[in-house]
Amino acid sequence: MPVRKIVKINEDLCNGCGQCIPKCHEGALQLIDGKAKIVKEMYCDGLGACIGECPQGAITIVEREADEFDETAVKEHLAKIDVKKADAKSQAPQWPVQIKLMPIKAPFYDNADLLIVADCALVVCKDLREKLMPGRRLMMGCPKFDGVQEYAEKLGKILKENNVASITIAHMRVPCCSGLKWMVDKAIEASGKKIPVKQYIIEIGGEICE
Repeated sequence: MPVRKIVKINEDLCNGCGQCIPKCHEGALQLIDGKAKIVKEMYCDGLGACIGECPQGAITIVEREADEFDETAVKEHLAKIDVKKADAKSQAPQWPVQIKLMPIKAPFYDNADLLIVADCALVVCKDLREKLMPGRRLMMGCPKFDGVQEYAEKLGKILKENNVASITIAHMRVPCCSGLKWMVDKAIEASGKKIPVKQYIIEIGGEICE
């Protein structure tokens, strides 16, 4: 077994934020039991593109005996990952979908694009299901009746415990609905992660506006 450069992860420092994973273009890193880990040594090229993405400083490059980097194996591995992502995006919406009922930890959050919708928007906008729901995991609720603080605390825990890829918000152009954006901002802040967010406003007549 050759001696070469390879990534080392200090599990005592790693908090499972997952920010390193998108930067590993070989797919060598995954979150396992709440920690970033190398799936197989042969997938890690040892260049360390993931290092600068770790806010905890848990990733370093070391020289040790390790399986040789295998570019062919990496291509096959990435192809399997792409298939899994495509399958996940084609799945029907999960149950439950109400924010108050959603579990904190669940497999369907992994690499998921979340769609957080105000209850009334689904009724008013007939195009929302076709234009915004495909490929996304649905979460819905009413910030006026349920309370945005409660939502923010729960979503913050969900984002912290799972590797969510992105968040899309869709709500009516009314004051009470705008609490969904506040809720998402607070939840992301509490999670300590950087998650891309896109917002859509639904007009009273049902039109979707970015």
